[in-house]
Amino acid sequence: MSNRAIRVGIDVGGTHTKAVAIDNLTHEIVGKASVMTTHDHEMGVSAGVIKAFQNCLNANSIDPQDVIFIAHSTTQATNALLEGDVAEVGVMGIGKGGLEGMLAKKQTKLDDIDLGTGRTIKIHHTYLKLKDMTDSVVESAIKELTDCGSQVIVASKAFGVDNITEEEQVQKVAEKHNIPVSVASEISKLYGLTRRTRTAAINASILPKMLDTASSTEQSVRSAGIEVPLMIMRGDGGVMDISEMKKRPVLTMLSGPAASVVGALMYLRASNGVYFEVGGTSTNIGVIKNGRPAVDYSIVGGHPTYINSLDVRVLGIAGGSMVRAGKEGIKDVGPRSAHIAGMPYAVYTPEEEILDPQVEFFCPKKGDPSDYVAIRLANGKRITITNSCAANVLGIVKPEDYSYGNVASARKAMQPLADYMGQTVEQVAEAILAKSYEKIKPVIETLAEKYKLEKDQISLVGVGGGAAALLPYTAEHMGLSYNIPENAEVISSIGVALAMVRDVVERVIPNPSKQDIAAIKKEAADLAIAGGALPDSIEVQIEIDAQTSRITAIALGSTEVQTTDLLRACTEEDAREIAAQSLGTTTDKVTLAAKNNVFYVFTSEKADGSHQLRIVDKKGFIKIQRGDGKAADCTVAQAPSVIEQMWEELSVYKSDIKLTPDIYLCAGGKVLDFEGMMDLDQLQMVVDTEIGDREPDEQVILVGAKNNI
Repeated sequence: MSNRAIRVGIDVGGTHTKAVAIDNLTHEIVGKASVMTTHDHEMGVSAGVIKAFQNCLNANSIDPQDVIFIAHSTTQATNALLEGDVAEVGVMGIGKGGLEGMLAKKQTKLDDIDLGTGRTIKIHHTYLKLKDMTDSVVESAIKELTDCGSQVIVASKAFGVDNITEEEQVQKVAEKHNIPVSVASEISKLYGLTRRTRTAAINASILPKMLDTASSTEQSVRSAGIEVPLMIMRGDGGVMDISEMKKRPVLTMLSGPAASVVGALMYLRASNGVYFEVGGTSTNIGVIKNGRPAVDYSIVGGHPTYINSLDVRVLGIAGGSMVRAGKEGIKDVGPRSAHIAGMPYAVYTPEEEILDPQVEFFCPKKGDPSDYVAIRLANGKRITITNSCAANVLGIVKPEDYSYGNVASARKAMQPLADYMGQTVEQVAEAILAKSYEKIKPVIETLAEKYKLEKDQISLVGVGGGAAALLPYTAEHMGLSYNIPENAEVISSIGVALAMVRDVVERVIPNPSKQDIAAIKKEAADLAIAGGALPDSIEVQIEIDAQTSRITAIALGSTEVQTTDLLRACTEEDAREIAAQSLGTTTDKVTLAAKNNVFYVFTSEKADGSHQLRIVDKKGFIKIQRGDGKAADCTVAQAPSVIEQMWEELSVYKSDIKLTPDIYLCAGGKVLDFEGMMDLDQLQMVVDTEIGDREPDEQVILVGAKNNI
């Protein structure tokens, strides 16, 4: 009988659905499987999830009883919204009467939601006064909405974030009639009635479809003998139990890109960088800052929502993107891919098949331009030219890369196109990658500006099977370093397998007290527990936006206690070398400013007298990198005075503006991030909620960094 403990992660991509099985103790990959994504199956992409999972277990002799964790990303929420495969929504606004009620009624009366693709979410509306909220009145209002065509209900109450009772009442009444309900104040705890209602309506529109597919996937997993809860990847990088997903499916938007960055962070010691997930059909580009992916509110069809997800730009440029051309040269690359067109890549076609290749121009799908390139072979087979073909021809892709193919095949297939355009094969290949680069470069620059990433601190992180086709070319032309981790082609599946339960609570609280912060931390922790996390594994980080009075509590926890780490511990000298490389200097120019049993803080003096700073943990991960800062060892009891001293010393005065520093605290095994705090008293209060219960003589490290921007 096997005693292995196996974690299974399944990532649904535009082209492939890939599963990996990972040994929980060693994090060694013990199995892989890949199937084509089942977009057109009656069960949708869920059919591919099940097939990939079963193939992974069967091909690698994994006993279902050994599986202690299973999770998958999903494209269904995103696809449903893109394709307009949504239900009609009935919004039930709830509030007072009088003038206040008129405003609440107006704010909950949404127009149909344009999805930006020519499709819309059809909205119906009614309004109930609080004084009239009996079950029979609610039942009549639900019937009114369903008679109009509503298939799902949104319950949205003015100030429902303070008291959710009436919204839950609507849910209970509707459930008696098997009508799904999206409770607005359960989706978001932020004020802003219109935006909260819109977010709930978007969630509601995909509820029926997501409930069906979630149930069928769960049943299939159970029938395979897996008894542990089925977890679903969230768009913000965490996972949640399928029962929670059934309430808030909209949180799974962009879960594919989220999976890739979680996987990349497990394998790479990246602190600040831009990551690429390059598949066959599309590329997702986002930011890693201070060792965490950048998260923002999603925008659906131009409408801002309260849905937290990775701040990702999706480009129709990838490893399998096809070429558009004419006599004058390469016109464009993408967005249509070889997979969607049902054609093999030239670079992965056996050379002996490429006889008498002839250029043809065609329209892959109805409505596409008719100048996409195909190469017809003597045997009648048609293949196509892609970014991967071009990168192989130019020698950019190395034999160890997943994108590596038959260079001779790619050259033979591209020759007739080169002849047609009066160019060499190398010129054609260069033009293809240059056209793709034109679309990628501005996205990187925009993200770097938004998240204030200094160019000398940016590295590019490439994941996905097509990473080598686009990343080295981009890095060279932008003068940036890059890294493609081992197992890049299945990094998203690894990210799903190793992801932690994540939940977020956001509240608007002007001048919050210590009790307010403690309460929101507990609420976030409780949500993470409901999502499947073990209570003892949960850590909660607090962020405060002084300008909007918004408090965000981010809870992270695992579904089981991790017994080993992914990477071996590094020595002080190892950490010094990692810091020196990141600082762009030699180890003798690096100073150890502070350390404890988990973290090292290194600095390096620049020509202007400022000190670049890196916090490196014992696994060699750079947790924080800043251009100008200082560090100090102190006890918990000394922390308030050290913070006050750093606050004054590192504040920057420009004209009549005071730029306050960012403060970080290394305590226990955590780096607590207090970026963006604009008030010293508030900072001291939040720090106290984190370390107030520790022993006064416990050693901590405080780090401060100037904000010169």
